[in-house]
This record gives sequence, C-alpha cells and structure tokens, in this order.
Amino acid sequence: MTTTHSRRFGLAQTPQDAKGSALRRQHALNPRPHVVTDAAFAGDNAFFDARDLVQVKYEMLRRVREDGQAVSRTAADFGFSRPSFYQTQAVFDAEGLPGLLPQRPGPKRAHKLSEDVIDRLEQALTAEPALNSAQLAQRLEAELGLRVHRRSVERALGRRKKAVAARRR
Repeated sequence: MTTTHSRRFGLAQTPQDAKGSALRRQHALNPRPHVVTDAAFAGDNAFFDARDLVQVKYEMLRRVREDGQAVSRTAADFGFSRPSFYQTQAVFDAEGLPGLLPQRPGPKRAHKLSEDVIDRLEQALTAEPALNSAQLAQRLEAELGLRVHRRSVERALGRRKKAVAARRR
C-alpha cells in the first residue's frame, strides 16, 4: 500500500486533491479526463470538473436532451463512444441520477456460498465439531465441486452467526 507524500508528512490536501481522493474512493474518478474536450470542461469554470465521471455523464446527456446537440459529436466531446452514450442514457432513464454512479467492481455477494451451501456447512460442523474451515472447503470441493477459500467459509459462517444473533435480539 502506498502512502502519499502529503499523508506521510501530515501536509494538508488542496481542495482539488481532496476531491480527487473522494472521487477515487467512490469509483467515480474519470479514468480519462484528458479526453473531455467540451468547452465547459475545458474552460476556466471551476464548477465543471472533467475528473468527475458522474458530472461528465450527466452533462453529456443534458447537452443532447436540452441543448439539442448531435449524439455523435457530444459523445466524442465528452470522451465517450456512441454506444456508451446510449447505454448511459438508458441507465439514466431507468434509474435517474443514482444510475450514473459507478457500481463497485466484483461480485456483489458470496455467490458460491448460497444459503443452502451454508446450511450444509453448519450440518457438517454439527456432526463433526472438530472440522476447520480448510477441511470444510475441501468437503465442498469433493461433494459439490465448489472451490472456495477457507477464509470465504469462515466469513460465510461468521455472517450467518451474526444474522442469527441479530434475530434473537
């Protein structure tokens, strides 16, 4: 993990650095701000920030809808392809502004360790309490063909235990 110079020496971040850090944390930092050539973003107006992916997408949609600009030209000015424009438009039409927020990468849930699989793990632990998470993972692979890491087993069982405890309160 790298530490930035300003963090290491306790220097204050400039507002631009703070905004860039916040955008990065939210996965909303535009990976290609340099390709945004729209006049509003290229000018001196501090309100328009080409690093803000949500703002860039919204302004691109607004230019076409409200200002009547051509899709091809507008998409190019904002650093997008025509298909990306239409995909962004469809998401915006369906979900509004929250739809423009980037989704977190990766799986959204423990997709291999379904409730049925966790039930099976708990049954195995009840029958043989001495089993550890690595042995449980090996059983899943042998019995169900599921390859999971022992830590995934531990986390899934921990989540189940927390859920059961919360229901009892």
